[in-house]
Amino acid sequence: MNRTTLSLIAGATALAAVTGFASLNAPAASGDNTAKAATQQPVERTSLLCPQPSTSEIAKTSYTSYTPVTQGTADSGKAELQAAAVESADSTSGKKAGKKTVKPALKPAEPGKPATGDGSGAEPPALVGTAEGKFAPGWTVQETTAVAAGTGRGLLGTNCTAPDTEFWFPGVSTATGRTDYVHLTNPDDSAAVVDVEMYGKDGALKSTVGEGITVQPHASEPILLSTLASGQQTDLTVHVTVRSGRVGAAVQALDDKIGGDWLAASTDPAGSLVMPGIPKDATAVRLVAFAPGDQDADLKVRLASPSGLITPAGNETLHVKAGMTAAVDLGDVTRGEAGSLVLTSTGTSAPVVAAVQVVRGKGSKQEMAFIPATSQVGARATVADNSSKGTTLALSAPGQSAQVKVTASAGSEGGTAATKTYTIKGGTTQDVDAPVPAGLKGTYALTVEPVSGGPVYASRTLASAQEGVPGFTIQTLPDDRGTVAVPEADQDLSVLLKK
Repeated sequence: MNRTTLSLIAGATALAAVTGFASLNAPAASGDNTAKAATQQPVERTSLLCPQPSTSEIAKTSYTSYTPVTQGTADSGKAELQAAAVESADSTSGKKAGKKTVKPALKPAEPGKPATGDGSGAEPPALVGTAEGKFAPGWTVQETTAVAAGTGRGLLGTNCTAPDTEFWFPGVSTATGRTDYVHLTNPDDSAAVVDVEMYGKDGALKSTVGEGITVQPHASEPILLSTLASGQQTDLTVHVTVRSGRVGAAVQALDDKIGGDWLAASTDPAGSLVMPGIPKDATAVRLVAFAPGDQDADLKVRLASPSGLITPAGNETLHVKAGMTAAVDLGDVTRGEAGSLVLTSTGTSAPVVAAVQVVRGKGSKQEMAFIPATSQVGARATVADNSSKGTTLALSAPGQSAQVKVTASAGSEGGTAATKTYTIKGGTTQDVDAPVPAGLKGTYALTVEPVSGGPVYASRTLASAQEGVPGFTIQTLPDDRGTVAVPEADQDLSVLLKK
């Protein structure tokens, strides 16, 4: 019994440090011989999955990898990004032809310095990335694609995601003019089996095609959502669940008129949600929400502006029926000021997932992006592929005021790191003048670390105008999973050993 107890403690510690995907909480101390409170330790291994960026022949894609410096990490390690489809079939014999030799998209640099790579070319593949040792804590990879013309033209960007077993995507569409794909990428050595469900304004869409989808090992599968159910609907929520294995998932939304972008998964269903960093010049904002439980949700809708929380006139609340998707047009709700959409339950704690579709520009010169509901920054958030022009960092403190430290890394081709500290007043959102590395050459990463006060939510906007079209993409900044909570054993184990 003594050895079993000690083995469980050691095993839990090792598992948490290696995976980085779960937090173990020790029980509260109630005596001299109980476990101490959990401590934060750097993760030892991280996986990231990047979807296939585009099939357009004129698309130009870049990747940026960055690992922030984290205290207590190992002295060694490695990180790499490889093409997802590592095996091919011989069409004449039906036998596997063996592994393809594919040059990595980029070679990650030492912690503290970004590394860039080019993913342009004919049908670039999805990527599977792994980082170990000193490269693992907080590792982030940004995929940014510029498409000059055609369906989905504009600037598309996404943070490569960690594998998981469940994802929610409110904001997809199968309406005329929209072409939406859900990309599923399997990082493991065995096949993953996935179910894809869609929910509209009247509930679940009937379909058997989305059940039991097999994603082969180290492979990626883009699925056209309009093929999973008949009919066309403007506002849908996609639910991805994994029966066996795990996958990375992201939705690519392409529109004939207003461009395209990636829709990242919403944070887990909750009674209160934040969608940070709506651009101040947004010309249209559309909120989409879904209630996955068996209870309706009544939500208070507010905008955290630079001056405080504002209730949009005519859109004070949103009623979401259980199992159904609801949507509302908020127009130019920001009215020339930065803002974050804040949803809170009223009279019911029914959890919801949500996202906003944001449009900039007018007429034929419009471009769209998405902001899913996200979790707070936590201990630290990291985002790569920033430049001296075209980068906007939005910080929101929807509750209490907060002090936040923002660090700009060295540049990918040169430059010295810089740091600034900001105070964000409670109930507000600020587009801050983010620090830029001195002598910057290339791109740089930003890390956001709350210092004191209430919860902080953040997002980063990249903007690049092309032929009059205000191309942009927005990435939220949840915790970068650089550390994991590990239970600390009692210093004096003599009592356990005597039992």
